[in-house]
Amino acid sequence: MKVGPGPRLPWWDRFPLGRYLAGRLLSAIVVVVAASVVIFGAMQLLPGDAVDVLLAKGAGSGGGTAAQKAALRAELGLDRPLPERYLDWIGGVLRGDLGRSVFSGRPVTEIVAGRLRNTLTLAAVATAVLVPVAVGLGAWAGARAGRARDRAVTVAAVVVGALPEFVTATLLIAVFAYAWPVLPAVSMLDPDASPLSAPEVLVLPVLTLVAVMAPQTIRMVRAQVAEAMASDYVRMARLHGVSERRIVTHHALRNALAPAAPLLAGSITWLVGGIVVVETVFNYPGISADLVHAIGHRDLPYVQSVTLLFAATTVVGYLLADLTVLALVPKLRTQPRQGR
Repeated sequence: MKVGPGPRLPWWDRFPLGRYLAGRLLSAIVVVVAASVVIFGAMQLLPGDAVDVLLAKGAGSGGGTAAQKAALRAELGLDRPLPERYLDWIGGVLRGDLGRSVFSGRPVTEIVAGRLRNTLTLAAVATAVLVPVAVGLGAWAGARAGRARDRAVTVAAVVVGALPEFVTATLLIAVFAYAWPVLPAVSMLDPDASPLSAPEVLVLPVLTLVAVMAPQTIRMVRAQVAEAMASDYVRMARLHGVSERRIVTHHALRNALAPAAPLLAGSITWLVGGIVVVETVFNYPGISADLVHAIGHRDLPYVQSVTLLFAATTVVGYLLADLTVLALVPKLRTQPRQGR
């Protein structure tokens, strides 16, 4: 008796990886939308508003009559209902229009573009240094767990990781700009110049960011490599004559990177907040100076748009970490997945 083909499975059962990726992308979109609501709401809770700041600028503290305040609030659209203002703002964001700065009147996109290149350059260089340093030191220590080098790396990671970024920055300035003056204490640049044209101004900010971000990842990679090196499959590889270097790089480290990837992504996305402090300490011409100025002047369109940009960057970072885990662990690309 000829048996016909069974019922055709829906696409989400036939393509579990596609279902997982679609679910993660949808989750990322939902998180960004939720973040936009929280950011917009938080901005409305700040004491004072741009109207008070603008009027005080021209007439001194407390300047401006009630009528002037009402007229300026209407001109800026601050008298409209909150849901209407939110929809207007988020609709503009979706069209690539981040709104206009209340304080300067310039488009937020134009203001951000002038500084964003420098911030992205600093973040990219810090990430390029962070990944090999954190992974390399973690694997180097974990491959000889319990030995002197393992203890040295672990202690150093704990001590450095316990220091806030501004303390680390201050110590680096004291050592490399004053005690041993080989690097500039501040990162001064021509407004139109690229930071890469003067790489010396990047060294101390990059060292600060790496020193703050690397310790947790080093310890995670170290723990995972140490666990892998004590496993049965590593013992079997040794019995088959596989070199120790190949065991570490092709077996232990590969398995260690999967659980360490989300933590590494978290360290990289920490740049979103940590880079503001570092840019301020070193007077680096990035986006932080304008952001601090905008907060002080209650420039809500600028602050909320830049904050949403930071939030979206964080979400994308974690999404890329998930994809990295899929690339490192082949079985995760084929096994059925339950909803997360």
